[in-house]
Amino acid sequence: MTWLGIVLVVLFAWMAFKVVGALLKIVAFTGLLIAGWWLLAPYLGWVTPAEFVRVMWL
Repeated sequence: MTWLGIVLVVLFAWMAFKVVGALLKIVAFTGLLIAGWWLLAPYLGWVTPAEFVRVMWL
C-alpha cells in the first residue's frame, strides 16, 4: 500500500468516527426530547407518546 493509500484509509476512518459520533448525538438528543415529552405531557395536558403511537399506528 502506498503512502497515499494509507492517508486515505486514515482519513476515511476519521470521517467514519465523526459520522458515527454525530449520529449518536442525534439519537441522544431525540431520546431526551421524547423523555421530556413523556414526563411533561400529563402535567401540560398534552397527548403522551404512547397515546400518540397508539392512535397514529393502530
